[in-house]
Amino acid sequence: MEQDVIIAGGGLNGPALALALAQAGFHVTLVDARPDGARAAEGFDGRAYALALASQRLLAALGVWPEVAREATAIEAIRTSDGVPQGASVPFFLSFDRGELDEGPMGFLLEDRYLHKALVAAIAAEPKIRRLSGVSVVAQEAGPEAISVTLSTGEGLSARLLVGCDGRGSGVAGRAGIRRQGWGYGQTALVNALQLDAPHSGVAHQVFLPGGPVAILPLSRDRVSIVWSEEERAAARIRDLPDSDYLDLLMEKIGHLTGPAQLTGDRFSYPLSLSLAESYIAPRVALAGDAAHGIHPIAGQGLNLGLRDVAALAEVLADARARGEDLAAGNVLERYQTWRRFDATSLALGMDVVNRLFSNHSPLARGLRGLGMRAVAALDAPRRSFIREAAGLSGELPRLLQGRRL
Repeated sequence: MEQDVIIAGGGLNGPALALALAQAGFHVTLVDARPDGARAAEGFDGRAYALALASQRLLAALGVWPEVAREATAIEAIRTSDGVPQGASVPFFLSFDRGELDEGPMGFLLEDRYLHKALVAAIAAEPKIRRLSGVSVVAQEAGPEAISVTLSTGEGLSARLLVGCDGRGSGVAGRAGIRRQGWGYGQTALVNALQLDAPHSGVAHQVFLPGGPVAILPLSRDRVSIVWSEEERAAARIRDLPDSDYLDLLMEKIGHLTGPAQLTGDRFSYPLSLSLAESYIAPRVALAGDAAHGIHPIAGQGLNLGLRDVAALAEVLADARARGEDLAAGNVLERYQTWRRFDATSLALGMDVVNRLFSNHSPLARGLRGLGMRAVAALDAPRRSFIREAAGLSGELPRLLQGRRL
């Protein structure tokens, strides 16, 4: 058997895991269903990530961060407000600044087009990784010593472990008999970039409106990414507006925070839902990233959760091999699931509760959340907990999230 691990999924988590494992001495095959060049957009393609500080440390440990650092924007502050339509704002307001975290900025904003390119380049330079593009896993069969997979080309492969990083509709999970639980939010995310008249100073905003939250995320010096969650019917109408009307409506809601701005690049939309795998493991199978948990983008934690999976799984496998264990033994994979499942599920359900509490017109709910925001703002312990959670520094951190190589 030539391969230790086969990874299905070439987005971001799959390549990051491949690099982590290869640098720990494993031989890896990465199967990417998308052909080369499919993510080679020159402009903003609607995907930008709020990387927690811990995620940035992981990328640095993998050697990827130096290739993207110039394109990343530090998050110097986070402003959270409970707003109402037409841009008016109520006094319930939370503010978190860089100086409240000893380790550095809370995170960074980075566009997918830069991060994915850097990961692919790093993989190409790693001799222990075989990357197959434009190919997918179509069948799998777990045995006592290995798992065999069949590719869409007809080629057969085998390895000790198969990892599904293939998204919410994970074929790896489905073929392994892993079921999912979840629901739709009745919301659609409208995504675009804005060119501002003045620099944003690294401030990220989260504005809660009755139809759903609006995130304003700092990109380059005077550009921001907008993730505007809205009720499905309203979102469908807004999506179909011409650019000028769309911008007017958006600025009614957030113009008091951004100042004058213009649309730049294309607009995008996608439905919002919660999707949780009932198990992260099966015989000789593990799941990571959206294949394990797809959450509401309300706190921008989707990729960070996936990279936590990457760091934990890579560490569990490396430590198992150092002990002479079968890296896909049930007790080994259970260590990974125990480490990650509670954390990811808790965050996913927590964001679900926050979205439901804030995305409504109820005066009672407004009063309750106002009290909650005031309490967090006034008490040091909840504030510190929130900041460290946002930076990815809470809980038992795998070595990669500490910036240490395996």
